[in-house]
Amino acid sequence: MARETPFPPRLLEGYRAFAGGALPRQQARLHELAEGGQKPETMIVACCDSRAAPEQIFDTIPGEVFVLRNVANLVPPYEPDGAYHSTSAALEFAVQALKVKNIVVMGHARCGGIGAALTPLEMPLSPGDFIGKWMSLLRPAAEKVAAYESMTPGERGTALERIAIRHSLDNLRTFPCVQVLEGKGRLALHGAWFDIATGELWIMDPKTGDFARPVLDPTALADTH
Repeated sequence: MARETPFPPRLLEGYRAFAGGALPRQQARLHELAEGGQKPETMIVACCDSRAAPEQIFDTIPGEVFVLRNVANLVPPYEPDGAYHSTSAALEFAVQALKVKNIVVMGHARCGGIGAALTPLEMPLSPGDFIGKWMSLLRPAAEKVAAYESMTPGERGTALERIAIRHSLDNLRTFPCVQVLEGKGRLALHGAWFDIATGELWIMDPKTGDFARPVLDPTALADTH
């Protein structure tokens, strides 16, 4: 029988702050979402790393973005094989049911999943080796990047983090619904990379695949929430 443990105190403290601060300001919005459902225009595929939270990075409000988080923000290829596919299910719901207009794949610096792909453990963390199997989606690219001895470990990590974003965007396009809607101009795919240490966001050029920091208009940075 499992031993009873108290709910994490830090989470209760956080909820107390939310209940006394943001909740009153957002109550009307939350009621509207509860009654009318969600209608986000953007889906974000992000890593489950606790240091790179999309809602914080993009300063969003409830109902504004549909967020999927998994290890290393990977999108697998379209595989209707009857198995369990959490990421594909979320993608299907966002595109087919919510009819999002944008999908952003956002990677980040110092990603543990990418590190595991570059330097696989000799022994898996568990008999299931779920991380190892998941990161095998990047195995060919990881092996090539790991062989670049002239690069530092940090440079190899950044390189594969950005390659993984492009790889996921390619896999998104294997889904028929994404192919059709992107072809009709009703769905746009984007890549982004977040540097945890500096807080800088880098955006992928859809034509070249290169990443660059966006030019932000200071007059547009006022809080609109």
